[in-house]
Amino acid sequence: MIPGPLNLITDVSGLRVGNAEDHTLKSGTTVLTADAPFTASHHTMGGAPGTRETDLLAPDKSVAQVDALVLSGGSAFGLDACAGVVDGLRADGRGFAVGPATVPIVPGAILFDLVNGGDKDWPVNPYPAFGRAAYANAAKTFDIGSVGAGTGALTANLKGGLGSASLMLDNGVTVGALVAANPVGHVVTPNGHLWAAPFEMRGEFGNVAADATTGHVHPFVSEKVAMMLGSGEGANTTIAIVATDAGLDKAQCQRMAIAAHDGIARAIVPAHTPMDGDLVFGVSTGDRGSDVDLTQICHAAALCLSRAIGRAVVEATPADGDLLPCFGRT
Repeated sequence: MIPGPLNLITDVSGLRVGNAEDHTLKSGTTVLTADAPFTASHHTMGGAPGTRETDLLAPDKSVAQVDALVLSGGSAFGLDACAGVVDGLRADGRGFAVGPATVPIVPGAILFDLVNGGDKDWPVNPYPAFGRAAYANAAKTFDIGSVGAGTGALTANLKGGLGSASLMLDNGVTVGALVAANPVGHVVTPNGHLWAAPFEMRGEFGNVAADATTGHVHPFVSEKVAMMLGSGEGANTTIAIVATDAGLDKAQCQRMAIAAHDGIARAIVPAHTPMDGDLVFGVSTGDRGSDVDLTQICHAAALCLSRAIGRAVVEATPADGDLLPCFGRT
């Protein structure tokens, strides 16, 4: 297995990603869409999720495909980013036909970034506009780091961000991941090494070495939690999308999403806490047919997600008013 040409989720044929953000607000939205509707499911392992229309992604529900997926900052306010994407899709004539009506199907998930040093005193909820702009910006290439849904993301003691990675399997199938990493947990060991370092490929983390020491069994201490407890809030979240061009049905997409949570647990310690809303969407464009090795695809999805989290943290950039430093700048 090797990374795809872009080392982005958009190495999966047909997929496009767009970002929109406000660096004064320290928040934003990321949208994944495609040239045509795609199959999707999801799995949630965090204790504090925030979602829109995820019930319809269950394998037993009648909706077969969706038009876009949204990852957004803004907590409950950010769910309105989906409405902006719906408006953009409708203007493009995209959606599920119901008689004379066309209804875009746009599930989404949000992370909590309301207490990160940004100016949140907005007169009008900005997230519908973020969603519309991110959809309009969707392209094969896109930025990662402190952009889109990762703009104001924080980890336990460092800035988080938006990350992506891909793998091309030996049989020609491509798998990719997109993540907004905003966990309550740590992305680095007590010695400052990325937990994801063992999975680095082609210097995508800057050739940082893995931690050679052992015994990392300590009580959980988080600067982020201390800041948030002072505000009375306790929501975080790592929200992600894993995708493949292999032809998966909804049940197989759900299985890929379940397996991909291993990628979160390998890159973030602790993961899936009661204060996180950890959620992974699983996507199939189906461009390569249905003769698939699901085990290899699930394995690749977890690897891509760990690497995407590492890239999110490494690519984060400092900004005025930040409450926590960036990786490598402590």
